Amino acid sequence: MLSFSSTQRYFVYPQHCDMRKGFNGLGGLVNQFFDHPLMSGDVFIFINKRRTHIKLLMWDATGFAIYYKRLEAGTFEMPIKNNTSANIEIHWSELVLMLEGFHLKSIKKRKRFTQKV
Repeated sequence: MLSFSSTQRYFVYPQHCDMRKGFNGLGGLVNQFFDHPLMSGDVFIFINKRRTHIKLLMWDATGFAIYYKRLEAGTFEMPIKNNTSANIEIHWSELVLMLEGFHLKSIKKRKRFTQKV
């Protein structure tokens, strides 16, 4: 079952991605680019050059799953890279807003309690 939650980590591939890539091609990009194991349960996000297609790759304990969305109008917004790391990590709520078409730069998040790990 493909499900996403706030307990997972979400990483965005910062370059455009060829949407013809499947499980092996996207898995190769994860192994080559990200500092996180492919079978960790983390979600890896790939967006095409025109930003009209998005793929989310994850491992769910029994196999890999891909969520694939193609927009009929509009584009996906690339998240803002706000650190020096090559990996762009976003929160689950940012992913939901991105998939729903919200402008991430203009959204202000109110202060909330977060427990230090």
